[in-house]
Amino acid sequence: MAGLTWIEIIYWAATIIGGTLFILRLVMMFIGGGLGDGDVDIPHDVDISGDIHTDISGDHAGADVSFKLLSVQGLTSFFMMFGLVGLALLKSNFPVLVTVMGGMAAGLATVAITGLIFTQMKRLQTEGTIHIQNTIGTEGSVYLTIPQNGSGQVQIIVQGSLKIFDAISKSKKTIATGEKVQVVGVASGNTLIVDKTK
Repeated sequence: MAGLTWIEIIYWAATIIGGTLFILRLVMMFIGGGLGDGDVDIPHDVDISGDIHTDISGDHAGADVSFKLLSVQGLTSFFMMFGLVGLALLKSNFPVLVTVMGGMAAGLATVAITGLIFTQMKRLQTEGTIHIQNTIGTEGSVYLTIPQNGSGQVQIIVQGSLKIFDAISKSKKTIATGEKVQVVGVASGNTLIVDKTK
């Protein structure tokens, strides 16, 4: 630090602290740890048979890849670029005021770009939960023969994914493997009621 001017010390501090925290937070977000705000309530119930029930509720900023302009991610990206661009302009012999303004402009641009990237990443996220009611009206094919008075299996595309569900026949007639069917209802649980398509 010897021989550095006060503005160089500010730029180096902003670059090192902002850059380290930015990269650390980014890595934690991608591996699922997150250093975000939010409460997480995780009660665990274990019974004798060994079943485990986990209920997670709350808003966890790292898990949902959310981004706000005044978030830790936004502030760290601002300071990282403020320091880097400020140093680069200072080394190019620009006046201190120009380096400060250039650093601030670069920091704000980085916040905007980072915000755009995180917004786009959030749009790529899908919930992943299959809602059984969304199968009603869809068509598919019989995967495992559906007997008269029993259940078989059908392949249905629901919420953009090909899924296999247990199914029973609405008409109480056997429906052979490979035949086309339409979901007309839900019996119980994840068992669908299907009818042959005409």
